[in-house]
Amino acid sequence: MAVRAVSTPGGRRLPDGPTAAERQVALLEFLLGSLDQVGSARRVVDWLVETGASPRAAALLVDHANHQLVIIAERGLPGITDLTIDLRQEQHPFVRALSSLGPVSLAREPQLRLVLGDGRMQALPLRAHQDGQALGLLLVASSTRALPSAVAWSADRLSEQLYRIRSRETLAETQYGHERLLLFNIINAVSDPVLLTDLEGQVLIANSLAEKLLVAPDDASEGWRRAVALNSMLFSAALTASTISESGGRRELLLVDPLEGSDLVYELLSTLVHQKRQGSYVVSVLRDVTDLARARVEIDESYRTLRLAQAKVREERHRLDLIIDSVADPILVTDADGGIVLLNAPAEKMFAPAHDSTESAARRVRANGANLTSFVGTLLASGTQDRFAGELTLTDPATGAVVPFEAIAGTILSDQGELMWVVTILHDLTEAIEKARLYEQLKRASIELEEKVHEATAELAEQNELLRRQHIALEQASSLKSQFLANMSHEFRTPLNAILGYTHMTLQGVAGELSPGQRRNLTRIDSNARHLLGLINDILDITRIEAGRMPLTMSTFALGDLIREVLLEMEPIIARRPQLEVVLDIKRSLPRLRTDRQKVKQIVLNLLSNSVKFTEEGGIYIRAAYDARSRMALVTVRDTGIGIAPESQSHVFEDFRQLDSSPSRAHGGTGLGLSICRRLAQMLDGGITLDSQVGVGSSFTLRIPVKPRRR
Repeated sequence: MAVRAVSTPGGRRLPDGPTAAERQVALLEFLLGSLDQVGSARRVVDWLVETGASPRAAALLVDHANHQLVIIAERGLPGITDLTIDLRQEQHPFVRALSSLGPVSLAREPQLRLVLGDGRMQALPLRAHQDGQALGLLLVASSTRALPSAVAWSADRLSEQLYRIRSRETLAETQYGHERLLLFNIINAVSDPVLLTDLEGQVLIANSLAEKLLVAPDDASEGWRRAVALNSMLFSAALTASTISESGGRRELLLVDPLEGSDLVYELLSTLVHQKRQGSYVVSVLRDVTDLARARVEIDESYRTLRLAQAKVREERHRLDLIIDSVADPILVTDADGGIVLLNAPAEKMFAPAHDSTESAARRVRANGANLTSFVGTLLASGTQDRFAGELTLTDPATGAVVPFEAIAGTILSDQGELMWVVTILHDLTEAIEKARLYEQLKRASIELEEKVHEATAELAEQNELLRRQHIALEQASSLKSQFLANMSHEFRTPLNAILGYTHMTLQGVAGELSPGQRRNLTRIDSNARHLLGLINDILDITRIEAGRMPLTMSTFALGDLIREVLLEMEPIIARRPQLEVVLDIKRSLPRLRTDRQKVKQIVLNLLSNSVKFTEEGGIYIRAAYDARSRMALVTVRDTGIGIAPESQSHVFEDFRQLDSSPSRAHGGTGLGLSICRRLAQMLDGGITLDSQVGVGSSFTLRIPVKPRRR
């Protein structure tokens, strides 16, 4: 085709090509064959630019559903590609142009300069000629106020096209609405939930029963929404897990009732539907099988219960067999006629003949059965419904020995009161008879023994009386001994005091000057007399304590001062042993004591004297402290002397007891010192403990209460 130049309606020259009329015819043919608003608007915009009617152009369509003016086509105006205008913005230039009756110049709109660029732009409202409804805007660039005829013609054609398409869509929507209403009426009449979903499980169409399960209304509660969300998730998972073929699929689906919260069981029937244009969909029918499922569960439970009951019966029967077989006594169950129904192993020996038994054994078994039948007949004839006791004499089939039995029987009745069985238990009386015989012998022996016990008891009573009299005599002798010792001690002390007095005066030179030999002899007499006086005083203390006549003189004093006083008295004796070191440790927290000061001093003096006596070298450690828990004052005298063996430690506190009693012992004494100390400590509500080791030393601890106990 030859190309030639033609004139445009605006007076501009176009390249040679199709004439304007041919271009218009081509545009009309496209518009008549198109039902797409966006495609039609784009074709008109392209036609305006390509024919030279406008160098730049754009089309905007009204979206009534969203109240927006949307850009759908542009040529030469890239700045408005993503522009969307809200129709409720009445002051917007595009919205004002949409409501005008003719073209509107946009040259004086500064807010559109960035969008439309430089140059004159005009907006032509696209309106339906039939009802005047605003359909959109056509934006064109024009150098003059007067629009070219081609622009006006294209705007009219686009308005007619938009109205035609929208009218057709409205009619189609109306027809679709009737069909959709009919479809909803049909599926709502179905008694099962029916749904149309996509392949992902998204619900597209659902009847009222399906909406209750999978769609929550706007005013639904939070629990309802959660139940619906859970149902949707379970339904989508069921569709995804099932392999849906052309023939459809079946699957059991567990859902939740959104209103009641109870579990519902459905059978899911799904069918895949293919459409060339719309794609693939799934038609699903949910058949309520909740009652069937519950019935199946109940049947399964009943069957399981039945099997458990049967197993329990078998177990009980087995247990019963084990129990009755473990019983040593024969147990038999017979019917009303005396026929044996059940028996345990011991009963089989008496009432069931063995396969290899002899004729005599079989006769004995028959005789035993006859005796049992007679016993049961007697029970039934007596009319006793509870227990019935009697005696049977049976014969051992194996040995032929006669065995006496005690028989206890009872009846088992049905629910109607009819006799079903008789249970009989046989107890062998052979051992009981033997025990009775032995009991009689034991009883006779017991009587004889009791007589002998009476005789022995009388003899013991006589001996006890003799011992009591001897005890009284011993106590009297002991009392006389103590009295004798006390008297003798007094008698001894009188001449001893005279001897000590005269000896002391003689040593002082009352009778004249003494020679060295005389003074030495008198000094030995004085020393031995004083030693004898100490022994007599110890014996006197023992007798007073035993007689309970030792007086206590209570006073309050400092224990530290008493210990220092004892050390001063012992200083001459300690000074004779220069290798001996004495260490004193008195705690400051030591309270004052309320007790007999002289008795405490006597005890401490004796303990310290013993430590000095049995310690040649080393040290003696005296410690005084207070035990707050027991409220006791503690005086410990520890030495590094010879020590005491463990087997001898329990004897050091006995009267007249010395560990070395041989004539050649190294240390003298009567053995009364520690005995008197312990007795005095006990009189003061205290005590003395010993801890000693041979070759290491000994430690004596005196415990005295700070305050006396109430007496």
